[in-house]
Amino acid sequence: MALFDGEIAKVVVVTGAGRGIGACEAIELARQGARVVVNDVDPDAASEVVGAISTQVGPGVACTHIGDCSDVAVADSLVALALSTFGRLDAVVNNAGIVRDRTVAKMTPDEWDAVIRVHLRGHYALTHAACAYWKDSVTAAGASFGMTTGHIVCTASTSGLLGNFGQANYGAAKAGIAAFSTIVAQEMARYGVTCNAIAPAARTRMTEGAYGEVGGGVSTSDDFDFWNPDNVAPMVAFLCSDASAHISGKVFGVQGDTVELYRPFTSVAVVENGKSRWDAAQLASRVDELFESSGIASGPENMMARLRYSMTDRNRH
Repeated sequence: MALFDGEIAKVVVVTGAGRGIGACEAIELARQGARVVVNDVDPDAASEVVGAISTQVGPGVACTHIGDCSDVAVADSLVALALSTFGRLDAVVNNAGIVRDRTVAKMTPDEWDAVIRVHLRGHYALTHAACAYWKDSVTAAGASFGMTTGHIVCTASTSGLLGNFGQANYGAAKAGIAAFSTIVAQEMARYGVTCNAIAPAARTRMTEGAYGEVGGGVSTSDDFDFWNPDNVAPMVAFLCSDASAHISGKVFGVQGDTVELYRPFTSVAVVENGKSRWDAAQLASRVDELFESSGIASGPENMMARLRYSMTDRNRH
């Protein structure tokens, strides 16, 4: 039985679904019984994914939406298309993204703005449109609290959770998305909407240098490809389903055959000053206590070296 099998087919919108992880997510959602709106800025790529869904699942299961999801009017039209084509909206997957890697000293304002716009504003625009629709629907129906209305899946990254050299723009956006996701989860809980984020790792056009050449297809148990982007899709389908209705405000690492749960920033050490205001000179001798008691290094660290699964593990399977 498919995840979305039921009397009324669920409808899911996926942004940036013309290639890579987004395409795999859209195809998996359709495979699991959802109706899918495939958004991308590239009409040919979006049409190819809809064609793949038609071949694998059947015609009429997916439709294309072309446009930049960071534009509020475009995001509004994306929700409107889901409603006019399939009659409902049950989940959104904020996936669209770009990279403009450069150290901050060399990064141009345009390189900063482009990445922040697509990732962070793009997440806001579609989430805003979907949440407004769900909130109005619940209010109009006078529905009781405790029901499940919708699901949101955001796309963060270890570059934001941990930090990655040369990605100040991308990492800042992705860290913001993780925080955005947890806040939306709090705000929309009363309307029966869940919001979670994933930090995926896979071989796409954006990561081709790190994870090898881009390839396609579903991994098989006989020849498992850890970095295949299709491996990310099942967790996203689950988070878009009512089976995950009890989970919200969480960030999951998803790659290969693994799913991780990330802990938010947590205080690990403290120094106090006996109910007296600190003197700056005092702090020079006391702040090091924080590092000593916590075991955290006081200088810059390559936090990506702490990844449980990295490109150096590519052949571990």
